[in-house]
Amino acid sequence: MDSLTQIILGAAVGEAVLGKKIGNKAMLYGAIAGTIPDLDVLSGFFTDKVTALEIHRGFTHSILFSVLFAPILALVVIKFEKHKNFKDWSWLFFWTFVTHPILDAQTTWGTQLFWPLDIRLAFKNVFVVDPLYTIPFLIFLLLAIRQKKEYKKRRFYNNLGIIISSSYLLLTIVLKGISYKKFIKELAEKNIVYTDIKTKPTPLNTVLWTANVATENTYLIGHSSFFDTKPINFSSYPKNHHLLGDLVKHPKVKRMIDISKGWFTINKKNDVLYFNDLRFGALSLKPNAENFVFKYKIELNAEGTPIFTEEPKEKSDAKKMLLELWMRIKGN
Repeated sequence: MDSLTQIILGAAVGEAVLGKKIGNKAMLYGAIAGTIPDLDVLSGFFTDKVTALEIHRGFTHSILFSVLFAPILALVVIKFEKHKNFKDWSWLFFWTFVTHPILDAQTTWGTQLFWPLDIRLAFKNVFVVDPLYTIPFLIFLLLAIRQKKEYKKRRFYNNLGIIISSSYLLLTIVLKGISYKKFIKELAEKNIVYTDIKTKPTPLNTVLWTANVATENTYLIGHSSFFDTKPINFSSYPKNHHLLGDLVKHPKVKRMIDISKGWFTINKKNDVLYFNDLRFGALSLKPNAENFVFKYKIELNAEGTPIFTEEPKEKSDAKKMLLELWMRIKGN
């Protein structure tokens, strides 16, 4: 999830664990700890793109990281805080660390919660930024922070924020199931033979859902709003995996394919190959849009090693998509 949401979650968890004893400092430390797992993005400054993608939401988003680093930070904090209970601080950091990846596991990218096991949990029931999750949570956190630490109303507001946000996550799983059944029904009615299907919400909402459908030679992408009155239209994208040629055998290309979970297409423009990660769709809801969220240029260095460079996104794409998104949410 986005940084603001993780700060709010961390603050709420910190308050739940230690707020009664140390007041607003519990929220402060919880908020700071809630952002620490995302420091893995700094790896992009020291490694190549493929390695950085592999590291993202890996070790720092694992239970192992939470277990190892919670007591270390607890030892650091008790050196200058009046509250000297090592167990209390360890619990605060553990729970703020571990709830971060649990929340991230609800998104499309997912997390390696059980690192070093090669298992990435990605339930795809919320978008990485979801105001319906974040805003109510923030409101109750602000109400709680205004109360003195010994007041029951403080714990009531904080607990209510956690309960409502968690209940919303459960609701999104139900909505995902309903949407999934709708996609399955449409595919059957259109007599489309497919090998796999993945569904996820579109940006900023859980009303409009999208499905990635794998067929033998193509991928289909369709959108479905709960306000739709017409059948779903699917855009078709040729896999073009053959364009990789012998590069498909290269370890770095294999790693990139693993990162995308096999949901990728290849296209060629001016003799340059591009790797499109279809898991995150395009920056447009228009049929057969090709401005993919994650698109990588493949170039070879002097040694023949493929180098993946992410294509920059245009600001105008985001503005156009928000307008398209709003129109499409209202139904087809």
